[in-house]
Amino acid sequence: MTTTEAAPGQEMPADREVLGWERFGDAVRELAQAVADSGFVPDVVVSVARGGLPPGGALAYALGTKAVGTMNVEFYTGVDTTLPEPAVLPPLLDTEAVQGLRALVVDDVADSGETLALVKRLLSEDCSEVRTAVLYHKPRSVVVPDYVWRQTDRWITFPWSALPPVTPTR
Repeated sequence: MTTTEAAPGQEMPADREVLGWERFGDAVRELAQAVADSGFVPDVVVSVARGGLPPGGALAYALGTKAVGTMNVEFYTGVDTTLPEPAVLPPLLDTEAVQGLRALVVDDVADSGETLALVKRLLSEDCSEVRTAVLYHKPRSVVVPDYVWRQTDRWITFPWSALPPVTPTR
């Protein structure tokens, strides 16, 4: 399987977790059940773009939450290659629109946890409560998410980033 997760000149780790589309569906339902069983009812689901978009949208549907937003954050540029710190990118989330709401922040993985920590901190300034959910949590993360589907210390290949971007066929 080809993947676009490595920076130019980097090799993908041989030992990695591979999540396919079918298992992704099961994972999201299990994660949604954990949120529901906890009694937390989010008013809004905020996906961390880009990796958090598929699980965030799927969780919003599974939880029956119609209000969905995104926060665009860049941090990882390749395998274990990051910017000095996460950077919020435009377009920006309208924080006035989430004033006083209960937010569920969703990302694909809490690897270093820096991105999740930034988004949680920013939303906590306006939301009445902020909880976090991820498909995967790594032990080195500075954040322990409230809801986690799986723990791993391996690199993860997600179905939405497993193949290179499409190019024109002409």
